[in-house]
Amino acid sequence: MNELRHQIEKEAQATPAGPQVAYVTIDEGSEGQRIDNFLLKISKGVPKSHIYRVLRSGEVRVNKGRIDATYRLQRGDVVRIPPMRVAVAPLSASQTFVPAADFPVVLEDSHLLVINKPAGVAVHGGSGVAFGVIEQLRRARPEAKFLELVHRLDRETSGILVLAKKRSALVHLHEQIRENAMDKRYYACVAGEFLNARQHVKLALYKYSTPDGERRVRVQADGLASHTVFNRIEAFPGFTLLEAELKTGRTHQIRVHLAHSGFPIVGDEKYGDFALNKRLARAGAKPGLKRMFLHAHRLTFVHPATGEPVTVEAPLPDECVGFLQQLRNQRVTE
Repeated sequence: MNELRHQIEKEAQATPAGPQVAYVTIDEGSEGQRIDNFLLKISKGVPKSHIYRVLRSGEVRVNKGRIDATYRLQRGDVVRIPPMRVAVAPLSASQTFVPAADFPVVLEDSHLLVINKPAGVAVHGGSGVAFGVIEQLRRARPEAKFLELVHRLDRETSGILVLAKKRSALVHLHEQIRENAMDKRYYACVAGEFLNARQHVKLALYKYSTPDGERRVRVQADGLASHTVFNRIEAFPGFTLLEAELKTGRTHQIRVHLAHSGFPIVGDEKYGDFALNKRLARAGAKPGLKRMFLHAHRLTFVHPATGEPVTVEAPLPDECVGFLQQLRNQRVTE
C-alpha cells in the first residue's frame, strides 16, 4: 500500500508526458475494501470529486472491466489506476523524517499487534504532531503490507493499543467496537475522595473545537449518549484510584465524565485541576507526578481469526506506581 502511494505521488509530480497508468494486484491487505475507499487511501491529496469522476468515467478498471464505486476488491484483482495529478506541497524537515520506533509488544500474531503505548506519544500524526505510533511502526516494519490502528488513545494516555495486520482483522474488530462488544478497562487516579464502590455515569457528550482549533468535549444534552462505570480500587486522603469500564467509546469520555462529576483526573491538562497539577509537577513534590494518570490496563475482545476471547493487559507505568506508593506512605504517616 505504501509503495503504491509513493508511486502515485511520484507520477503526480512528473512532466506532462511522464504520468503512466498504474496496475496493482490486490493482496490480502486490501481484500474486501471498497474500490472508492481504496483509491482515496492511496491517492493522498487527490480531491474526492476527482476520484469519483474517474470511477464514473470508467478510467478505473478491475480485471479489464468497468466497476462502480461500491465494488469490493478481491484478492488477485488487477486494478487499472489512471494518472491522477495532485498539487504536492513541499514537506518540512519534521514531516519528511519519521524515526522508526518499536514499542513494548503485549501480543502479536499474523492478524494483530498489541502494544503498550507510553504516555506523551500520539497514536498518529496531525493537529500539530508530525508523526505518531502508526507512522513510526510502519517505518520500523517496512515489510508490513498492512498495518492500521484499530482504535485510538489520547496522547497523554498510556496502555493497551491494538493494531490490525490484515484488513479482515480490522473490519472484524471495528464491528466489535460498533457493537460495544469489547471490554475496555482503564486505571485513573482522581482528585477527591470517591465515595461509591461502583457508580454508573451516563452523561451525553458534545464534541467541539475552540477558536484556536483545539478539540474539546463537554457534557451537553444534545450530545452523544455516553456511559462509563467507575469502580473504586483504593482510597487515599484527597485522592482515589478508580477502574473505569467504557460502555461507549466517545472522545475524552472518561476524562470529561470524571471532571464533570467533580473528580478530575490527576495531571489532566485539559479538564483537570490546574493548580493541583502544577503543584504535583513541581520538582521535589511529594506526592509528585508529571503526567496524566490514565492508563488502559486491560482489553478483552474476540480474536478475528480464531473466534476465541482474548484478554490483554499492560501493567501500570513506573511513574504511576511510584505516585500511588507515595500516597500510601502519606496515608500511613497521617
